[in-house]
Amino acid sequence: MRKRTLPVRPLRIAAATAAALSLTAVAACGGTGGGSSSADSVTVYSADGLGDWFTTQFKAFEDETGISVDYVEGGSGEVVSRADKEKSNPQMDVLVTLPPFIQQADEKGLIGDTRPAGIDALPAEAKADDGHYVTLADNYFTMIRGTRVSPEPTSWDDLLAPRFAQRIQYSTPGQAGDGTALMLLVQHLYGEQGGLDYLTRLQANNVGPSASTGKLGPKVGTGELSVANSDVQMALAAIKNDKAAYETFIPTGPHGERVTLSLPYAMAEAADAPHGANAQKLIDFLMSVDVQKTLADDAFGVSARTDVHATGSNADAITAAVDGAQIWQPDWNDVNERFDALVEAYGKATGQ
Repeated sequence: MRKRTLPVRPLRIAAATAAALSLTAVAACGGTGGGSSSADSVTVYSADGLGDWFTTQFKAFEDETGISVDYVEGGSGEVVSRADKEKSNPQMDVLVTLPPFIQQADEKGLIGDTRPAGIDALPAEAKADDGHYVTLADNYFTMIRGTRVSPEPTSWDDLLAPRFAQRIQYSTPGQAGDGTALMLLVQHLYGEQGGLDYLTRLQANNVGPSASTGKLGPKVGTGELSVANSDVQMALAAIKNDKAAYETFIPTGPHGERVTLSLPYAMAEAADAPHGANAQKLIDFLMSVDVQKTLADDAFGVSARTDVHATGSNADAITAAVDGAQIWQPDWNDVNERFDALVEAYGKATGQ
């Protein structure tokens, strides 16, 4: 399997070695090429968060099919932006990203018909109306706080306290899926203008922009930051696998309510996939019952398939992370239509 992070540089790793390496630790070799030209390969562009699970599953896929996976990882918006820039010379076969960036990719014509085997086991909300993407893994927004932070912040208003000056960071709305989710959730809680006012006040404590949510967790774990945004899947996986010294929390809103939002990893076949047949095989593999059953145990993900029901300690941890919170389902198509205006208003309000 070959792994890349943006900016992309070619890298080939022996399958036996790849499974033991984390994506963020892989060093790149020279060159700037895109996807593989090999007939026995498939190129995946993905938002960060599922890297360790992908490493295991891509190796299993290669063992089963002989098809190697060329993996490119970046922020939710970064991977879509890269695919768009390559539109005249497509490199991507499969896209995995968060809303509203999957809707953006669809609007830009980057993705096409995506019908995995067993698609009838997916509920309507896990399939795009136009058939261009499906939910690979369900997930939810969360905040994280260092285990040594005392007293613990529990509300959105707590994060405005002077003691958190330059101790908070969140991924940038418009670039990262989790950061966009934070902006939308705050506006949902405080009202559209009230949310912008809140984020303007939060700037006194915010370290600054970050295109990737995955880069923030380690900073909270080491104590460089006190609080950051994340998502349940990414955070719980890091807490268990990396012994990250932080915990998840869903802050209470202005009226004492705890609200999170659904933030699924969506998967699609590229509209002009250079290796379309291989892309279909990989999508079928990742959406199969056997592989979907591994989501909770191996990645703290939630399968959208109605015939997969997770049990065990990881499934319990996912439930506990959102226990007592309302799960808000944004209208992602509406968000996508208003995306530029929302991000522009955010930028003007925060200067970021």
